[in-house]
Amino acid sequence: MHWLIWTGVAIAVEGLALGMAVHSVMRGRTAQGTVAWTMSLIFLPWLALPLYLVLGDRKFSGYVRAKTKGAEELDKIAKVLKQALLPFAPHETKIASSTLALEKLAHLPFTRGNQVDLLINGKATFDALIQAIDEATSYVIVEFYIFRDDGVGRRLHASLLNARKRDVRVYLLYDEFGSYSLPSSYLKALTDAGCECSGFRTTPRKRRPFRINFRNHRKIVVVDGSVALVGGHNVGDEYLSLHKKLTPWRDTHVAIRGPAVQCVQMAFLEDWFWATRKVPELDWQPQAAKNGDTIVLIAPSSPADEIDTCSLLFTQIATSAKKRLWFASPYFVPDESLTSALQLAGLRGADTKVIIPDLADRLGPKLSSFTFYDELFPAGVKLYRYQHGFTHQKVAVADDVTCVGTANLDNRSFRINFEITAVVADAEFAAQAAEMLANDLQQSRAVERTEFRDKPFWFRFACRLSRLMSPLQ
Repeated sequence: MHWLIWTGVAIAVEGLALGMAVHSVMRGRTAQGTVAWTMSLIFLPWLALPLYLVLGDRKFSGYVRAKTKGAEELDKIAKVLKQALLPFAPHETKIASSTLALEKLAHLPFTRGNQVDLLINGKATFDALIQAIDEATSYVIVEFYIFRDDGVGRRLHASLLNARKRDVRVYLLYDEFGSYSLPSSYLKALTDAGCECSGFRTTPRKRRPFRINFRNHRKIVVVDGSVALVGGHNVGDEYLSLHKKLTPWRDTHVAIRGPAVQCVQMAFLEDWFWATRKVPELDWQPQAAKNGDTIVLIAPSSPADEIDTCSLLFTQIATSAKKRLWFASPYFVPDESLTSALQLAGLRGADTKVIIPDLADRLGPKLSSFTFYDELFPAGVKLYRYQHGFTHQKVAVADDVTCVGTANLDNRSFRINFEITAVVADAEFAAQAAEMLANDLQQSRAVERTEFRDKPFWFRFACRLSRLMSPLQ
């Protein structure tokens, strides 16, 4: 009887694994990931099947259905915003040949009349964030992947409670996975004061009990529809270089004023509607910034997109570079299209540099990054490993165009996470960002191609295996 039971279980597992292998073939978004899942499900079904049920879903279809249900309200706001942004259409951009493609990817337009301030590291970012909230008169939007109940978290908490005392509406959205350690008391104090708080709802539900792979990785603050902050910082003490190991912490944010703020707000609105099925009353009338006429595009990306928006965004940015292409990312596992764009930039003679951390918080991406040495160095691409602590910033400078946002150069950001990137087409701002990265380069060491070749076999094998598994991470 026991033999019959186990035989039946084995047949059921094998059959389900084969069914999931077919599902992977039909629904996979990359050839590498599809092959990895299919082979694992066929030859290692007992291990691969539970992993596939948790990690294998590549489309956040429920988000699209939610937007469809709220289409009337959301479409009305989108149409109002589209008309309101028409007077802010730029006469030209620094990447005119790429403008249409980037706007189609973002589903939002480039706008002029913006002021963009570069916020380097945690103190500058959190000081600007708290000041903006303390000056709020109507509403505050706060959306982060990670909230912690520590020094930084409590400082934000107090600022939000003070805003409520001034009768300012507060909307707080967090990712349940990233903020798993956040105590309920933190949120209860806010909701008791009248703040509206919600998790993003990517954790398991009845219809999709195993789906825990998607993350809302966006970091957004909007105050009164007049200022928005976007970038790499989450809410935690480590972002003030108080982590035990990953310190000093190097990160970058931007503060935006002008019509691009409403575009950031639109990304939040869709997230908030998915989480709550509510449409808050927000200011959708953009105003030009008092200081500055910078051209900005806000590019949200997500696993609900029909195409791989984030990957295509960075590939297009890299393709447009003629003289300079600098990237800084904590995780460097580019897909084939971005790898090819980097190679071509180097071959065109563009100054192509990538800054990645030497001190890493995730082993898989660090191991995978070594395997790109042999592909990029022959094309003239230069890699640098940051030495002064941990660099977590997500920044790109391509000629006179700068990207600052939440997306890393890896498969998770390209295809699994909800991300947002500010694309700034302005020579002066690009010069500021380039100066910032030049300082980072001075605190980095140039990587030699032989560093990977000279490693022992077991290390090189681990790196190759990690890269093979990167679409599953």
